Amino acid sequence: MQIVNADIERYLASFYRSDPQLTQVAAEGEALQLPIVNPAVGQFLESLVIATGTRRVLEIGTANGYSALWLARSLPADGRIFTIEIDPERARVARGHFARAGLSERVSVVVGDAARMVHKVAGPFDLIFNDGDKQQYEPLLDRLVTLLRPGGVLVTDNVLWDGEVVPGLVTPPRKDPADTAAIAAYNHRLAADDRLATSFVPLRDGLAVSVRRRRA
Repeated sequence: MQIVNADIERYLASFYRSDPQLTQVAAEGEALQLPIVNPAVGQFLESLVIATGTRRVLEIGTANGYSALWLARSLPADGRIFTIEIDPERARVARGHFARAGLSERVSVVVGDAARMVHKVAGPFDLIFNDGDKQQYEPLLDRLVTLLRPGGVLVTDNVLWDGEVVPGLVTPPRKDPADTAAIAAYNHRLAADDRLATSFVPLRDGLAVSVRRRRA
């Protein structure tokens, strides 16, 4: 389902910056039907990194490395991103893209199930981008908040799920009902979590931007 009017999306897309490598990696992701972000979300992540002075990033869901490229390019020279990918082949492809971009020293690709791997990485992180298994969103939340520094930002992708989180809006549903239910429950959990100040942004498939309160 188109969340934002298509003409508005095309208008805004005319302002997005890109480069040949990002374009190639995005095309590869589309050809492989990988669940990657688009340039609008990439530039949004880039802006957050710069605005928050981020130096340490955790990403869940590397895919072919497209979003991690946006994040890594935005970091200062001493910045670091740890990105978790369950599929070894996707991780291999992503590492190749980081190497060609000259960013290998900034990016560590961790292969494994995020449910286990998030307990093996050490915080604090300035920014966490969660774009992994939708049914893991809610179970991972407490650990991710713990890993986030006070004032840090948790960004969660796909919180609108092509509109299917809105009961009755999409008929018949096209998504896995278990994923839809998991995202809907997660959205309610985020909104009620007083450790976080959360805004829901209708950008592409929906982003939740949650800032860890300094008293949390």
